[in-house]
Amino acid sequence: MTPSRRLIVLFGLAALVFLAPVASAPWDGLGRFDVWLERAGWFLNLAVLALSLVDAYLSPRLSQVGVEREAGDVMSVGAKNLVRIWFTNRNLSAVKVSLHDEHPLPATVEGLPFEIELEPRKARSQGYHLVPHLRGLNRFGRITLRMQSWLGLWWFHDQRLLEAQVKIYPDIQAVHGLELLARRNRTAELGVRLSKLRGRGSDFDRLREYRQGDEPRHIDWKATARQRQLVSREYVVERNQNILVVIDCGRAMANSSDGVSHLDRAINAAIMLSHVAIRQGDNVGLMAAGGKIERWLRPMRGSAAMQAMIRSLYDLEPRYEATDYPQLVEQLRLRFRKRALVVFLTHALDDLHLQSISKHVRELQNPHLVLTAFLRDVPLEQRVRQIPRGDLDAIQIGSAAQLLLTQTQLIQKLAATGMLAIDVLPNQLTSEIVTRYLDIKARHLL
Repeated sequence: MTPSRRLIVLFGLAALVFLAPVASAPWDGLGRFDVWLERAGWFLNLAVLALSLVDAYLSPRLSQVGVEREAGDVMSVGAKNLVRIWFTNRNLSAVKVSLHDEHPLPATVEGLPFEIELEPRKARSQGYHLVPHLRGLNRFGRITLRMQSWLGLWWFHDQRLLEAQVKIYPDIQAVHGLELLARRNRTAELGVRLSKLRGRGSDFDRLREYRQGDEPRHIDWKATARQRQLVSREYVVERNQNILVVIDCGRAMANSSDGVSHLDRAINAAIMLSHVAIRQGDNVGLMAAGGKIERWLRPMRGSAAMQAMIRSLYDLEPRYEATDYPQLVEQLRLRFRKRALVVFLTHALDDLHLQSISKHVRELQNPHLVLTAFLRDVPLEQRVRQIPRGDLDAIQIGSAAQLLLTQTQLIQKLAATGMLAIDVLPNQLTSEIVTRYLDIKARHLL
């Protein structure tokens, strides 16, 4: 309990009586004027003190306000997560409470601190939104409450220890967003083109009536003769194919763009790709490697595969060490021998690093189909687009352009060997990888 500004002002006004100018002469024979001022000052101060004690005694009790936090055990990094606070006012009068919550850090918060009015003997809730910035295990801490007294002379404070652990997962809410857009046929808003798979498979699914735009070779003439109307055969893309997402978690993936690390971009892309692949009936597996193999999941199908991948990736962090690419290739060959689409997500620091990656990843081509996505160096590309203002700037921009050109040529040579390779901006990785996967399925490359 601390005095409010109002109480301090009242005591200050009462104290001003002691500072009033005094006369040395008697006042109408009843005594000196300064004596009367002193008595009045003491009376006013005692009156303010008594009023403050009565206010503290008669005010509702903050201890009679119950507080509970309602938050999920799992949150998504970079997405808004709702946290709801429930209040129960057991006082006989209404109260107004201010609240601040010790939330997981680092994060962006909307709606904290806040004030809420509580009616007597009733429960009420209010929420705020939390946007975590880092994946991994985190925690909530204390809740701090503050309430003003009946006359506003005191502030009551209280802290409630409501510790709770929370797992900050990759942005799984984006998966639900893709589902909604897919139902509305609006996946192009995410840069993903799902229409490539429509009618391009080789596995027979069912017969249906002919529609404008169907290929003539898909017409079933026997069924057409029986039904006396055109009937088409509908095909679906092959299912039960194996997709292996390989994530480089070495020091190169610790680089970031727009405040998001390359590893986080790769994880978000892996989750979205896995979701799309599972919807297509394929099996999805995972390998993450730096100086050693950090994570391994054999290809699985269904919702169990998605849940296992999210649990494996939520606390994965980049290792500040060189990635052991020979070990990565060897372990992948040993752990999974069936043909699969290997999607390798990495970032090359320079042309020598890119050559090292390419040399070892090419060894996976037999028996696998390899798609390697190289995350582009955003600061380097931004430097190339700048206009030189002097000789030094011109030399630096020219060197950056030469470096980018060398990397582009190396990636083109890699693609010429029969391996699929793309050079992509970090913020476009998810849409590009999903689109390439759908294109591979539609062209029956796997």
